Amino acid sequence: MSLGLLGKKLGMTRLFDEEEGCMIPVTVIDVADNTLLQTKTVEKDGYSAVQVGYDDQKEQRVIKPDLARFKKAGSTPKRFVKEFRFTSEEEVPEALTGLETFTAGQWVDVIGTSKGKGFQGAVKRHGFGGLKMTHGHMMHRRTGSVGAGSTPGRVWKNQKMPGRMGNERITVQNLKIVAVRPEDGVILISGAVPGTKGSYVTVRPAKKKTA
Repeated sequence: MSLGLLGKKLGMTRLFDEEEGCMIPVTVIDVADNTLLQTKTVEKDGYSAVQVGYDDQKEQRVIKPDLARFKKAGSTPKRFVKEFRFTSEEEVPEALTGLETFTAGQWVDVIGTSKGKGFQGAVKRHGFGGLKMTHGHMMHRRTGSVGAGSTPGRVWKNQKMPGRMGNERITVQNLKIVAVRPEDGVILISGAVPGTKGSYVTVRPAKKKTA
């Protein structure tokens, strides 16, 4: 994995492409407060990685071991901390370049936590078609049969059932950076990314698409 940035989803807006004359929906992500906390090496830690922190928080809300780690790095305590690993062939950066990490037109992957929707039925959670909506029918949006009565006489594992929906780690791949605005400390990424407004996301170079 190459070096990425941590950020906060601020919301969505739109830009207009002057050349093609089309409207591009974009997500605004704040990445201005990224700080390099630690560099890990194969010799000392067994693997190559850099540890990045984002978003300041009060010292009294941090446990003492983490507080000492932040002070050793010369940084204020951070709310969101993540490591970016590197292969043995990649060169580990010694400093964080901030918004210069990405450029307009670059493809990226965005990792976040999807919106939690609570307990939902099978129609909304899995897209079941439902049963008859006629008068007198009592199985409109219910699951229906979930297992055999005799053989095997049980419900199979991974059967699609009602349950908690959302609030999961989601990776959206191959999104294009439309613009980078250093004066505002934000990057504009085409399309939607997982999470609510104000939720933390990780932006990394795309693994499957480079050009």
